[in-house]
Amino acid sequence: MRRVRKALTGPLAVGVLVAAVAGVGFGLYWFQPWKLWQDETVQEALPGAVATSAPPTAAGKPSAPAGTPSPAGPQTRASGELISHEHATSGTVKLVRLADGSHVVRLEDLDTSNGPDLRVLLTDAPVKEGRVGWHVFDDGEHVSLGRLKGNKGSQNYALPDGVDPARYTSVSIWCDRFDVSFGAAELARA
Repeated sequence: MRRVRKALTGPLAVGVLVAAVAGVGFGLYWFQPWKLWQDETVQEALPGAVATSAPPTAAGKPSAPAGTPSPAGPQTRASGELISHEHATSGTVKLVRLADGSHVVRLEDLDTSNGPDLRVLLTDAPVKEGRVGWHVFDDGEHVSLGRLKGNKGSQNYALPDGVDPARYTSVSIWCDRFDVSFGAAELARA
């Protein structure tokens, strides 16, 4: 018994302790478990959706209700409801054409878990329920629209110049670190 105690108090014990501390430090960096309890809420208005009152008609009454967007304003081209994959996820996804001709992916009422390295992907992959749908979104053609701004709220993600939105059929909240979808929505054309 004395021999075992002596071996554990020498250089071997120091080496095991250093390896354990390094392993815990790497695990905390890689998994970032505290993010599961931290929510980031982001509330952005839709670009170009400015509520203005309509000009009055000859009778002095507004020609349209206040806040009605003009026909040249933002137009929803496709939309879908988020389904859960690796983490419980809900909300609405819209592909919106702005008055200037550019497009944004809009997440409305998003509610998902926070996590390390979350991205918004516009993809051509089909949305599949269950575990079979967790890993498909980076297999085909996809465009990363950037880091997820917050795991709750309503947010806008601009499509880069030259991206044809008609080529893509779904949106995923994608964890780039673990190559897994937190949730996804199939885009149904309006």
